[in-house]
Amino acid sequence: MTTDVIDHLVGIAPGDALDTLRNQRPNARTNAQTSFDALLHSDELEHVSQLERLAIAYWTIALSQSPATSFYRDLLAAEDEAAAAALATALPGALTTGPYGDYPDGPLSVENVAGLRWEPDAALVASVGPRLAAALAHTHLLVYRPRDSSEDALQALLDSGWSTTGIVTLSQLVAFLNFQLRVVAGLTVLKGEL
Repeated sequence: MTTDVIDHLVGIAPGDALDTLRNQRPNARTNAQTSFDALLHSDELEHVSQLERLAIAYWTIALSQSPATSFYRDLLAAEDEAAAAALATALPGALTTGPYGDYPDGPLSVENVAGLRWEPDAALVASVGPRLAAALAHTHLLVYRPRDSSEDALQALLDSGWSTTGIVTLSQLVAFLNFQLRVVAGLTVLKGEL
């Protein structure tokens, strides 16, 4: 695999204009890759397994309908093809637009938007197990309805066997991937302009 996932996803080659641009911020470049490695290739798998990390990554990117989806699907398929197939089968029923959710009562509540509240069906739960299925539902919440994150949403993860450390890792993974998607999108636009 490439040593810089963002370069790979954008199609940045050594020495091209975007490579030169990214080299102007070497710490940002290094830290983005270090975060990817820490979250997706960790040696600490006690609270979140490698399969769970890759499934959550694929699901996050696929829900975002990013061109990077195939990259993350391939990572998951290399770990567990059956899990990749189960998530791909469930994906069409989970896709929507968003963001949705409700603000607390007050001036922002005029911006409340109702939307899909996705839950894994029995076939997906049977394929990936209740623990990972709960994480996929939580990922859907974070991607499409972050305003609706609540104690109840976190309790659903705890009830499914997630530890507090595992929930933090899951949340960090979703947040990092959303950051990565925005960097890739921005660099892709720049690539067309340079």
